[in-house]
Amino acid sequence: MSNPLGPRQLVSVLTVVGVVLIGLVPSALPADAQASPTPPGPPALPSVVPVCPGPAPHGAARCHSQRRTDVGGRPSATASPAGYGPADLQSAYKLPSSSAGAGQVVAIVDAYDDPNAESDLAVYRAAYGLPPCTTGNGCFRKVNQDGQAGPYPRGDSGWAQEISLDLDMVSAICPNCKILLVLANSNTFADLGTAVNTAAAMGANAISNSYGSSGEFSSETTLEDYYNHPGSAITVSSGDSGYGVEYPAASQYVTAVGGTSLTRDSSNPRGWSEKTWSGAGSGCSIYISRPIWQTDQIDPKCSRRTVADVSGVADPYTGVAVYDTYQQTGWLVFGGTSVSAPIIASVYGLAGNGSSVTYGQHPYLHTGLLFDVTTGSNVNGKGRTRSCSYLCTAGTGYDGPTGLGTPNGSGGL
Repeated sequence: MSNPLGPRQLVSVLTVVGVVLIGLVPSALPADAQASPTPPGPPALPSVVPVCPGPAPHGAARCHSQRRTDVGGRPSATASPAGYGPADLQSAYKLPSSSAGAGQVVAIVDAYDDPNAESDLAVYRAAYGLPPCTTGNGCFRKVNQDGQAGPYPRGDSGWAQEISLDLDMVSAICPNCKILLVLANSNTFADLGTAVNTAAAMGANAISNSYGSSGEFSSETTLEDYYNHPGSAITVSSGDSGYGVEYPAASQYVTAVGGTSLTRDSSNPRGWSEKTWSGAGSGCSIYISRPIWQTDQIDPKCSRRTVADVSGVADPYTGVAVYDTYQQTGWLVFGGTSVSAPIIASVYGLAGNGSSVTYGQHPYLHTGLLFDVTTGSNVNGKGRTRSCSYLCTAGTGYDGPTGLGTPNGSGGL
């Protein structure tokens, strides 16, 4: 059938209809609905990141450092130190750092290498007016897991940050101590354990280990000889994932070190206050027997090793200043029980009794020389407060996240 409208008439009708529709649609929409919506940006990055992300493979460990970041996720580096420095930590824990520690050797055991370890250490110590600690003056020594000055394992950015943190904490707490840095070929327990053996054989009075497994494993009992060194006080970080036990913090031969949040407090005669850091590891070991010296509580639900023994600052939001330039940009702020483990090892250095302590027993004999931490929990929404009790919630006396407490001078260690 033929179209009753001619071509010109059809065009005219369509034009009129189009104008009417175009005129109607905009008037029916609000002004802000006419613009294209802005696509969502990337999710906000966390303000704290682990420098050795987990989980660790079976038979291996990851370091427990946590680094503060800026909004863009880059290291929160500044032209001058931020976070607590030596004077802050010495004040908080009432330490005799200026007068004690001479002749003591604190060893740091870590995996891989930080090629800038000694030069970065020099910057940290100079910034705070601490005496130089160098290879040349005999204060600093760096060796591989076999005790030799090279060849060293490959560099690793994450573990390098851990190394800088550990060296700086020894310097902050015991500036008169000598430092022995022992580098394991890898983060396997076979290599890390060999490095611990080397540190002990080289005469370290205290040995700090800021690493752990991702949970426990049945074969951890076969690793115990690596950490059994009478004559050396061995400290191990308890973890940074909250309630739960890791190895080697669970070893019966070490001082397991938990974590706190440390803040200035003018209302406290001490000048500082502490509570449990929510990331500190703690709990009852599945596999390791309770040492006879661990007399925390008579607990029918836990007949094995409990973690931790003592604690120190670990909250990244009340973190410490660290200087690191290996694939980093200088001054950074760190937390994690990677902070508290070398702090406690260095307090052993100040006490000068590493050769006479029996594993982690000493604090249990001197609880009056520790600051008891009585508030906070590390369950992190896991819903275990009732079932884990003192193993996850701080209270008067012993508790899992903070152990017997934090140093009040050096007499408790």
